[in-house]
Amino acid sequence: MAIQTKLHEDGRTLTIKIEGRFDFSTHQAFRDAYENGDQEVSHYVIDMCDTTYLDSSALGMLLLLRDYAGGDAARIRIENCNNDVRRILTISNFEQLFAIR
Repeated sequence: MAIQTKLHEDGRTLTIKIEGRFDFSTHQAFRDAYENGDQEVSHYVIDMCDTTYLDSSALGMLLLLRDYAGGDAARIRIENCNNDVRRILTISNFEQLFAIR
């Protein structure tokens, strides 16, 4: 499992790419990806093009990111989900909390 980050040229958008399984074993790496970055970041993109699985702890980690990024005012987009990941997000009503593409 690897988590990669990329700060965009605008300095305000951070992409976090999750490869493989997104579960409790990635908790610290995921948290470090957004907490130890630039304080100017106001937009987050979670790229799940290579995410093969996520569980309830991953859903909790996304909620922690949402709280960190400002709660209801957070600007977080989840992108490139495969069908299984998308189904879990849909069942969990995460499209109410995040922009999912």
